[in-house]
Amino acid sequence: MLILFSDILAMSYPYVKSIHIMAVMSWMAGLFYLPRLFVYHAEQSNVGDSRDEVFRVMEYKLFKVIMNPAMIVTWICGIFLALTPGIVDWSNFWPWTKVLGICGMTWFHHYLGYRIKDFAAGTNTRSGRDYRIMNEVPTVLMIVIVLSVVVKF
Repeated sequence: MLILFSDILAMSYPYVKSIHIMAVMSWMAGLFYLPRLFVYHAEQSNVGDSRDEVFRVMEYKLFKVIMNPAMIVTWICGIFLALTPGIVDWSNFWPWTKVLGICGMTWFHHYLGYRIKDFAAGTNTRSGRDYRIMNEVPTVLMIVIVLSVVVKF
C-alpha cells in the first residue's frame, strides 16, 4: 500500500505542531532572557573579573545549548507545517507577515550571537540601556507573528 507524502504530513500534523510550539516557547524564552543577561553583564561586571566569566558562560550556554537547537527545531517543524496541505493559503497576507516576523526573529537571534562574541572578546561598547531597548525586539516580533496566525489579517 502506497502512502502519499501528503498523507504522512496530515497524520503527523498534531505531533509536529506540538513540537513546534514547545520549540518556539524555548526559543522565545532565550530571546527574552539573553538581552537581560547582557544588561546585567554590561552594568555589573568588568572585563576579566569573576562576574564577567560567569556571565560569559551563562550567555554562551543559553545561546548554544538552548536557543540554537530551539530555533532549528522551530524552523524545521514550521516548514513541515507550512508544507502540510490545506494549512496555509499563501494568497493571503498573514502568512507573509508571519514569515517576515520569523525572519526578523532569526536575524535578531544571530545579532545576539555577535553580542556574545563582543563580551567574550572584552570589546562590548553597548550600555545596559541599549540592551534594555533590545529586550523589546522579540516582544514586538512575537506580537506580529501571533496576530498574523490567530487573526489572519
